[in-house]
Amino acid sequence: MTLPKPGTYYFPWELSAGQAPDGGALRTFGRLSLCDMAESRATLTAQHGSEQHQVLVCTKLVEPFQAQVGSLYLVLGELEQQQGRRVVRARVLTCVEGLHLPLLERAVAEQRLYRRERERERAGP
Repeated sequence: MTLPKPGTYYFPWELSAGQAPDGGALRTFGRLSLCDMAESRATLTAQHGSEQHQVLVCTKLVEPFQAQVGSLYLVLGELEQQQGRRVVRARVLTCVEGLHLPLLERAVAEQRLYRRERERERAGP
């Protein structure tokens, strides 16, 4: 049995723009704005510039969990199509209230830069 991939970070606004492939493991974040336990659905929101972006999350695999509406959450899961909408099927949904978002965004940007440089080195001249 192989373990699932660790998940690539995608910002909520990148998910809204369709920049993440369906079926791929991903990590993202947002404030819990809605939680419907009867439907096993949650909605995370994130502000970027003047726009607010939503990430729909299927919570079937992480229930029961203590939903704290308004708190910041980190989700790890797979992006899939459900009823014509892109939804993250959560494997992990963790409250990370107090996390410094600008530092997380900077860390993700640094990680991406490092990976691009490493891939260039592997490709060679």
